[in-house]
Amino acid sequence: MSKPHWRPARASDLVAISAIAARIHPDLPENPDVFAEKMRLYPDGCRLLIADEEIAGYGLAHPWKQHRIPPLNGFLQQLPDDADCLYVHDVAVLPDFRGGVARDYIADIEKLARASHITTLALVSVYATRPLWERLGFRPVAADTEARAKLASYGEGATYMLRDLAAT
Repeated sequence: MSKPHWRPARASDLVAISAIAARIHPDLPENPDVFAEKMRLYPDGCRLLIADEEIAGYGLAHPWKQHRIPPLNGFLQQLPDDADCLYVHDVAVLPDFRGGVARDYIADIEKLARASHITTLALVSVYATRPLWERLGFRPVAADTEARAKLASYGEGATYMLRDLAAT
């Protein structure tokens, strides 16, 4: 059994990404075209987890603006020219392959952010994943009225979180 590793996602991976998303996030469905747009707009942030030559997960991230939570299952249209964070849209890993791989993806995304002179990572924690993200250095941030409305689309208990890269 080889060590799982992340590789760049390709358009041909969209079917596998959508299947994993449907399995991991049955209550938070997203249209495959939404994933395809993220892959087209910012391919550097889109990765696939490979374990034993099988697709075992994916990670999607893109430049964005802090405190402006992208709508779930919504199109971005374009990335902001004045992005001040790298937004981690999703990290979904099949249960049999969890255990350190999210840390590896975040390490890759952190390098990408630093190379782009971006000093903050952002995400929305869903389900009961907040402790995982806190272990990876993210901290919850109070949401304003507009952000709370968008958070509601991510399900009960969704939390907006930031990680300051300048502090690490």
